[in-house]
Amino acid sequence: MRKRSVAVVGATGIAGQQFLVALADHPWFDVTLLAASARSAGRPYGEAIRDANGARRWWCSEEPAANVLSLPVEDAAQLDAGRVDLVFAAVESDVARELEPRYARAVPVVSTAAAFRYEPDVPIALPGVNLATHVPLVEQQRRRRGWKGFVLPLPNCTTVGLAISLKPLLDAFGVERVLMTSMQGLSGAGRSPGVIALDILDNLIPYIPKEEEKVATETAKILGRLGEGAIVPYPAPVGATCTRAAVLEGHTISVTVATTRPCDPASAAETMRAFRPDYAGLDLPSAPARAIVVHDDPFRPQPRLDRDAEGGMATSVGRLRAEPALEHGLKYVALSHNTRMGAARGAILAAEYLCRAGLV
Repeated sequence: MRKRSVAVVGATGIAGQQFLVALADHPWFDVTLLAASARSAGRPYGEAIRDANGARRWWCSEEPAANVLSLPVEDAAQLDAGRVDLVFAAVESDVARELEPRYARAVPVVSTAAAFRYEPDVPIALPGVNLATHVPLVEQQRRRRGWKGFVLPLPNCTTVGLAISLKPLLDAFGVERVLMTSMQGLSGAGRSPGVIALDILDNLIPYIPKEEEKVATETAKILGRLGEGAIVPYPAPVGATCTRAAVLEGHTISVTVATTRPCDPASAAETMRAFRPDYAGLDLPSAPARAIVVHDDPFRPQPRLDRDAEGGMATSVGRLRAEPALEHGLKYVALSHNTRMGAARGAILAAEYLCRAGLV
């Protein structure tokens, strides 16, 4: 397969840096363009990520690739996306709302932003769950909007572990309703207020603005079916409580499910272990060997021990047990890596699927 040239927009931010790490030495993608805000434009990337005091604003534990440091940073508002095969966009939603349609007129855009997630002709891409069934909707998006490309956003990172763990249960037993409580890692907040050092130390923040609504809406859309020109959301209600915990990486969720048909914990574990994601057999470079890792140890999963399972691309599940307060009730704990499967690496996996599908 020939290498595709790609642009990373928002390259100086935390999410953009995660893309650059994940794309280093990628066998299918070659980063040829970097873009960010006008204040970073016009400088080599290595200079653009330094502040006025010379401190390097690089937030990943892995070092940036040497060839990336010398690439010039362009103004995202002026970027000619037609010079690449694909754009990875890692910008805030208000900026994405303005920029992503410009890029999509020329090429596909795979995004981590929420800006277009709720549009009728835009699928929310969750590798393993709905690429095969929902990605065909992008052809209608192209026709309706007159674009050569399209916008394909990933879900909110909290939704990832929930929807992946629910998918095999839905297929085997049906799902009537879902209740979940998240304990989310700090990295999901970036550098936003409310989780700075003294706020989060010895603490748990019980509210994340707009997060609960995103989880409920996106889970229903991801698990829904493709109808005529839009996705029909899965009808099971999702009640979410989302909190921020003093954990660096990894979103842990406590899930309670009422299934349509009886589902005991052993059957649920067997079904999750046997889950075959929709990228199975496609030999995608970023695909994990297992989409779901099920633990028998009641003290697992834990962020420190399990967030890096399958390179941070697997959802870990444990504490599967019956919930007697509900008919056909089941509960479990799930853990997903918010900045890997839930962000850059998940977006790259989706893009690899698009290559196999002939859409990039």
